[in-house]
Amino acid sequence: MSNKIAKTRLFIDDELKVAAVLLIDQNQGHHLVNVLRLKLTDYITIFNGRSGEWLAEITKVGKGKAMVTVREQIAEQTSGSDLWYIFAPLKKARIDYMMQKATELGVSAICPVLTKRTNLDRLKPEKLLANVVDAAEQCGRMSIPKIDVMTPLTQLLKDWPRDRILIFCDEAGDAMAMQDLPKNNKKWAVLIGPEGGFTAEERQMIRDHENSIAVTLGPRILRADTAAVTVIALWQSFLGDWSK
Repeated sequence: MSNKIAKTRLFIDDELKVAAVLLIDQNQGHHLVNVLRLKLTDYITIFNGRSGEWLAEITKVGKGKAMVTVREQIAEQTSGSDLWYIFAPLKKARIDYMMQKATELGVSAICPVLTKRTNLDRLKPEKLLANVVDAAEQCGRMSIPKIDVMTPLTQLLKDWPRDRILIFCDEAGDAMAMQDLPKNNKKWAVLIGPEGGFTAEERQMIRDHENSIAVTLGPRILRADTAAVTVIALWQSFLGDWSK
């Protein structure tokens, strides 16, 4: 690894290779030039989610933008856990929080689902993307989660892939402990319901799905965002990249 010190870390959706010259503008350019006040010959690290992490030198600075030249690769691409986070959207501030925490905790995809008690029926994809990119830059992961469009719960279950287990965080009835989940599956998803929970019909539909496993998160009823952080952390501990 180079001994040059990088001043910040950015996700850039461009092809990365030695000597490539890239323009950094808009919000990222403003952050580099006006907030961090980086200057010529300063270094940053960049990643695109496909080809590892790279060291780049600032070679031109303009008003709210900068040009960087890629100098060397400093880390190979790594693959994270294959865990989808499926959730019924919450109020705005809590959605921002969950986008950040799900990214930091290593989910591979974020899938909003529309239920009968979902608080929001419309999301801003660009806002969701901005939150996951910011979190990925800060936490050091080399990819950003894929963000799917919002899908009705019935359609989601109908189209569910046969090789992926769906962890249903069920606050009522008999359910399995997280540590007892089967260890031989590679593809997983966690499903978190809306504020107020699933309706009885939705709960039964999820329970009846052939790929669904109901799990318990303890004796207390957790808020949806608390439940999401809890179940993802537990999954990482028992089955994900925290268990290795």
